[in-house]
Amino acid sequence: MVAHVYSNRSDDLKNQDNLYCGRTKMNEDLLRMGDLSLTLKYPTERDSGGYICTIYRDKDILRQKVVLHHVREPFPSWAKALLILLVLVLVLGGVLFLFQHIFRKVFFVLQVEVESGAESVQLPCKATFYLPEDVKVEWTDRDNRAIHVYHSGSDQPDEQDWLFKERTRMNKDPLKTGDLTLTVNYPIQWNGDICTCTVYSREGSILMKKRVELKVRDCPVEVEEGVDSVQLPFKTTGDLPGDTKVEWRRIEPKTLMTVHIYQNGSDQPEEQNQDYRDRTKMNEDLLKTGDLSLTLKHPTERDSGRYRCGAYRRESNIWREKTVLLRVKGEFKSGIKEGRSSSADATHLIADQSV
Repeated sequence: MVAHVYSNRSDDLKNQDNLYCGRTKMNEDLLRMGDLSLTLKYPTERDSGGYICTIYRDKDILRQKVVLHHVREPFPSWAKALLILLVLVLVLGGVLFLFQHIFRKVFFVLQVEVESGAESVQLPCKATFYLPEDVKVEWTDRDNRAIHVYHSGSDQPDEQDWLFKERTRMNKDPLKTGDLTLTVNYPIQWNGDICTCTVYSREGSILMKKRVELKVRDCPVEVEEGVDSVQLPFKTTGDLPGDTKVEWRRIEPKTLMTVHIYQNGSDQPEEQNQDYRDRTKMNEDLLKTGDLSLTLKHPTERDSGRYRCGAYRRESNIWREKTVLLRVKGEFKSGIKEGRSSSADATHLIADQSV
């Protein structure tokens, strides 16, 4: 049910559900303030449940989920007295802690989703207070690797982890505008999970910390068993360096299987897994066109699984990457249906079901 819509700098309530008509309100200047809170008037038990706020910005979709619990009965007097007492104890005992860790730090989590193989993704972060010119801004991943570092009025690529070299950028004059949003080019699944933006003072104390959860989704491909071929798509920018190595691999829980390799201007069939010999093909001039798609001939259920294409440079840095989830739909073999499968066939059945 649509509770409230804000678009083009004003409320857009033509698709609002009747249950919420005349009962919702959002703040003024919400885009400038960044406060997207929703006020719901006269809540009842019917309003209990999960509410999702979705922010659409170009290709990026941000979501925040809130669960509303309706209180059926008011607190009894003794509960109110106990609550007031607890609040007083917390306030008197934790004023210093609250000042240092609440007022000086702003901390929340946003969720950003992007499909594997996308050209770029933005990790949003905006400061809610004035930032001095001598502060240091550092974006890190969950393993505390430096994604991007900015201080002394400029980016600091020497402090980046090698995995993110030449793949990140921040907006111009981020300290003046307070917009610390980070753009990551060609996001890969190594970048997934939690990314943290931390602002340090000149003395090294933390002034602000915000987290963004980045999810890189697999690209789904589904095909019926029996077709002549299926294409695992991957189109990126062209004019890749001539020393780029392109690898298609199948990702199993405990191993990697080489599906196709292109290097030094030609395919490398001797490096393929035996199951894919004479069954794969890539386009001509793929480095020039940027079309790194793979054609797999005569797909069967055994080919179902996750396939990852990585384009590498001579320095072994990942230049492009995409993960495709292939599902080949078909019936089980008659021997398995009738219960006459061998131990090898039974093992294969379990593997297919897990995929």
